[in-house]
Amino acid sequence: MDSTIRWTRSSQSNLIALDGDGVLLDYHEAYQRFWEIAFGERPMVRNPKAYWARDRFAVPTLDAQGQARFRASRGEAFWSTMQPIDGAIAACHQLVAAGYRLICVSALERQYRDARLGNLIACGFPIEDVIATPDDGSGNSPKAIALAKLSPAAFVDDFAPYLRGVPTSIHRALVLREPDGSPNVGELLMLADSTHASLAGFAEAWCGVESSRPSI
Repeated sequence: MDSTIRWTRSSQSNLIALDGDGVLLDYHEAYQRFWEIAFGERPMVRNPKAYWARDRFAVPTLDAQGQARFRASRGEAFWSTMQPIDGAIAACHQLVAAGYRLICVSALERQYRDARLGNLIACGFPIEDVIATPDDGSGNSPKAIALAKLSPAAFVDDFAPYLRGVPTSIHRALVLREPDGSPNVGELLMLADSTHASLAGFAEAWCGVESSRPSI
């Protein structure tokens, strides 16, 4: 269930930043499809409530050679052919209709930035740009610096650790998708100003608050 939106922004920015995988695009579907490309067999769903793709599908643990083979399959085509999450395109158009500009801030290798942008545009998302912020393994949010520079009204992600270090002037919304094995638990939930079942839930709640907010 969506939580109550708390107004936390200090600016009147009309920009909203959105994560890619798990918020806009269906990483699980792409994982299953490209596993079949790499190994010749489409994996069955083992646990539809699993957060991580490796737990969701009935796939074996890969040795180093297998991991390299799977990584090789996930090139430009992988990042340019993902399917939209149900309701995500409509949610983005709802936000745009409410006067917001949208940008995708994704923990993605920079070489695939153009592929992601092309994918989003081809799907019909009204996304202006993609900023790729690769995870450096430090434990800090790779998106925090970019978000501080952008200073959007809100940032929506499905991975609570990536809310660390995001300025508190930005509304930090968390999508709580599949619960099994999810990192979105415990004290990390305190980083979120609101939680939602999907981007559609966020858009509905955010636009509802905006429409009832007194003009300044």
